[in-house]
This record gives sequence, structure tokens and C-alpha cells, in this order.
Amino acid sequence: MARITAGVATSHVPAIGAAIDQGKTDSDYWAPVFAGYDFAKDWLRRQKPDVVILVYNDHASAFSLRLVPTFAIGCGTEFAPADEGWGPRPVPPVKGHPDLAWHMTQSVIQDDFDLTVVSEMAVDHGLTVPLSLMFGQPDAWPCRVIPLAVNVVVYPPPSGRRCFMLGRAIRRAVESFDEDLNVQIWGTGGMSHQLQGPRAGLINEEFDRAFLDRLVSDPDGLSRMPHIDYVREAGSEGIELVMWLVMRGALDDEVRELRRFYHVPASNTAVGHLILENP
Repeated sequence: MARITAGVATSHVPAIGAAIDQGKTDSDYWAPVFAGYDFAKDWLRRQKPDVVILVYNDHASAFSLRLVPTFAIGCGTEFAPADEGWGPRPVPPVKGHPDLAWHMTQSVIQDDFDLTVVSEMAVDHGLTVPLSLMFGQPDAWPCRVIPLAVNVVVYPPPSGRRCFMLGRAIRRAVESFDEDLNVQIWGTGGMSHQLQGPRAGLINEEFDRAFLDRLVSDPDGLSRMPHIDYVREAGSEGIELVMWLVMRGALDDEVRELRRFYHVPASNTAVGHLILENP
């Protein structure tokens, strides 16, 4: 059967993608950020996942106020990089895994989670920046990717608890798939940041580090944190962290922490990164 062997959490700051695309990764400002992912690149070369379920949020590229699904799964064969206003990123198209994606869709919907099925959509920095951070700049991404978009832009976003339980349902779906696949699940976004208003530029290192601790050791309790706490402590865009709970819900209760990285600042946010393996 297919199995989820590991989970990855990482920020998906758009300026990181720009730094990669413009050859600035070795600059004084950006070098410490990218050095934090050297372990991940080596680890992935050894792990060789067949499929990555990549949990991210769209930034008005595939969806708009005309249509905002709470949870959407990409069931297509290929997803092109989105033009976010300055041209698509110079990265390879994402190759999907329709068989597993459709199986997940059926299983998760029958498990009482309503997913919007998407066959065609452009994927923006929320998905492509994590791929670049983890895989570098290959001619083609070395594994299939199933995009799983979560609405954390338009009120109301799903609760952390709902996201955590979706992760549980995704795991059941993957483990009931007949093909022998090494599957990873990545949760992206965050950490603390706010892009507008009087608190623009907010970064709460104490909250971020506590969130990383609890994501590893107390995910069930963390999943019960209300939305207002994310807003108060992590800023208006800190709600992206609920997507990390989808990843964590798909793993064992007890996990091995292989890598932790935290850096301030990268553009106007804090960068966080975890690699967790099932024992």
C-alpha cells in the first residue's frame, strides 16, 4: 500500500522565490535563509518520495472572490506556474498524480470532508517556493505533486482542528491506495507575519518557537487553538499556520524530528521549517 513516511513544514515567502530566480541566494541577506535548507536537500535526495501532497494557499491566482473553496484538491495531470503580476516563475510545471488524487478525493469526501475537485489551475508561490527550497532548481521536479489548497485568505478560514482532522483523513486515504508509493505531506505558509494595518511587519518569535514545539509534541492540543489567538499572536497572515496542522495530522502521534530551522527576517516575515518522520 501507499504510505506517508514524512512531513515537512516550511514558509513560502514570495520574496524567497524572487531571490532564487534572480540569483541572489548567496547575498548577505539571503544566504542564511537558504543555508537552513541544505539538510532538506540532502535528505530528499536519500528519501526519493514518489508523491508529495503539498498543502498551501492560493493568493488569488487560481481562485478569486468569485470562487473560494475551503479545501480544494488538484486532480489534474499537470499544473503550470501562475503569473502573479510579473510573469510566471521560471520553474518546471508540476506533474500531478491523478490516480492517487482521485482516490484521496473519494476517500476523504466519504470521510465527511468536502473537497472541491480541480482539474486545471495555475499554482503560485505558495506551492512553487517550497518546491524550490527543498529541491533547488531542477529541469523537472523529481516527484509527482498533489496540490491541496486551503482557504486562509477569505473569512472564515477552517479551524486548526478541522485542518488537523483533515490530515487524519488524508492518511487513511493514502493507506488504502493499492500502489506501493512513498508519500510525503508538506504544510506550508507562515510563520508570524502581518502585511497591512498598524501592526504591519509584526513578527512574534516567542509564539513561533512555541508553535514549533507544540506541533511536534502536542499537535492535538495545538489544533484546538482558536482563530483569534493566531490573529493576536501571529498577525493577520499567521493563520496560514493551520495548514501545518494538516501535515501534522497525517503523521503518527509521536514523530522523529529530523530538522528544525527558524530565521528572522526574510522579507517581512519569520521563516520556519521542520522535517518530521514517522518512526
